[in-house]
Amino acid sequence: MIFVKGMAMGICDIIPGVSGGTIALITGIYERLVTAVGNIRISALTHLAAGRKEEFMREFQRMDPWFLVFLLAGIGLAAVIMSRIILFFLEFYSFQTFAFVFGIIVVSSVLIYVQIERADQVVAGLWLIPGLFAGFFIAGLDQSTLGHSLPMVFFTGMLALCAMILPGISGAYITLLMNQYGYLLGALRAFDLPVIIAFVAGGAAGLLAFSRVLTYLLASHHSRTLAFLTGLMLGSTRLLCDMVVSGGGTVMTAFPFAAAGAVLVGGMDVAWRRFGSRRHEQSGNR
Repeated sequence: MIFVKGMAMGICDIIPGVSGGTIALITGIYERLVTAVGNIRISALTHLAAGRKEEFMREFQRMDPWFLVFLLAGIGLAAVIMSRIILFFLEFYSFQTFAFVFGIIVVSSVLIYVQIERADQVVAGLWLIPGLFAGFFIAGLDQSTLGHSLPMVFFTGMLALCAMILPGISGAYITLLMNQYGYLLGALRAFDLPVIIAFVAGGAAGLLAFSRVLTYLLASHHSRTLAFLTGLMLGSTRLLCDMVVSGGGTVMTAFPFAAAGAVLVGGMDVAWRRFGSRRHEQSGNR
């Protein structure tokens, strides 16, 4: 079942705007995933190198290794399969695909913001504005200058895999903003190992470096962090609008696909809320 849940996460992780973290919440493994990732320690390798087997095994067991192995296997398999499907749509239905992603991003941004407590929304709203400007600025940069070098792929992996563990934030959308999305999908389809290893290594480094920072921000500055992320995602839709226009789309022709993306994310949110409330009632009955 963990493998199947990993496949569901992998399918969503490959679609810009859809968060694998949301699927982890819906399927009830989010807390276990965050705990397992948070328990990854470089010190475990130090213990192993020094021959301290007992200390190594204690650190290793805290990582929930079999859970991570089966989950990552499911995510990886689904990502390889979905990469071929997404590349087909990008090649033959370009503006429709980006309009679909636009709808996903807009609704995802709103759903992130409504998680803020009403009492904090006024103060948090002040952080929405710099997020909007930052997203608009980033989306307006000349992406062609970024290139597709292995260091750039590594850096993209650092950002994207950190985003993938946050509900509502899409790691695939981060790769799109970094001009690596299509390139990485092609690498998956061709099984280009140097590129794949660089991306995964960057993700591992990002999780080790930033997981505690993300945990701190969400614990100590929850409302402000969510507001800034909302603005960042909304501002960055400038890039998607440009891609829809460059693909030959108009407001009228793109609207149905944007609406479909919005309905998809809205439906996922409803499913999460119903499933979450049901799990809460079941745990209360126990």
